[in-house]
Amino acid sequence: MNDLKNKVVIITGASSGIGKACAIEFARAECKVVITGRNAKTLAESALEIKAITNAEVLEVVSDVSIEDDCRKIINETILRFGKIDVLINNAGVSMRALFNNLDLKVIKQLMDINFWGTVYCTKYALPEILKNKGSVVGISSIAGYLGLPGRTGYSASKFAMHGFLGSLRSENLKTGLHVMICCPGYTESNIRKTALNHNAQAQGDTPLDEKKLMSSAEVAQNIVNGVRKRKRTIILTTQGKISVLLGKFFPAWVDRMAYNTISKEADSPFK
Repeated sequence: MNDLKNKVVIITGASSGIGKACAIEFARAECKVVITGRNAKTLAESALEIKAITNAEVLEVVSDVSIEDDCRKIINETILRFGKIDVLINNAGVSMRALFNNLDLKVIKQLMDINFWGTVYCTKYALPEILKNKGSVVGISSIAGYLGLPGRTGYSASKFAMHGFLGSLRSENLKTGLHVMICCPGYTESNIRKTALNHNAQAQGDTPLDEKKLMSSAEVAQNIVNGVRKRKRTIILTTQGKISVLLGKFFPAWVDRMAYNTISKEADSPFK
């Protein structure tokens, strides 16, 4: 996989943010790229942008990864167009900002359906083809998959579940040549905070952070492409993320307090 030329890469949730940035970076590596998203207009605009930048072959598949049949459709249309699958980037995801005590449980269900089940469905149907090529399954996760973040119960639950699923998949395939990678970007410039769900499953519509000060989606995508090339096991980006995961192993109570203090200071924090 050091040479990605002509590899077929599926990227879910590629209409914007990290997903679109990944599509551009894989296309620059001369891959054939399949992008998915729920909004046909936005997805088509992203495909045009990727082609304009890279002149790559791009297939867009309008789909919702929380729907099993849509995930099957992604795989079938990819095989029909390109005849194979080498890499699956499970990127589609949604976040939340609300206290569990005030939460409508449909919020957690929606997060699990997209973040966890979307990964499971796409991986299930893509895996036979990826195994033929000893390719890669990648999960775009979060520090929330290592630490139970306050105000993010559903998000952390979905990312912990993703980690467990992909870790088991890796162990099952130690002798098949399958590469499994989990990437935790940390705070990254994207739309995920604007689309994060509130206590009643409505999009927040704004971000509590200064997005311009965060790691760019392009930088995250470059790390992901490099990780696939080098068949890395785990990528944790941003200094804050690396420190949080490391200290969480040895000083979990202290990290809990730091996470609480940090999130409680956000604009429109659920603790206020």
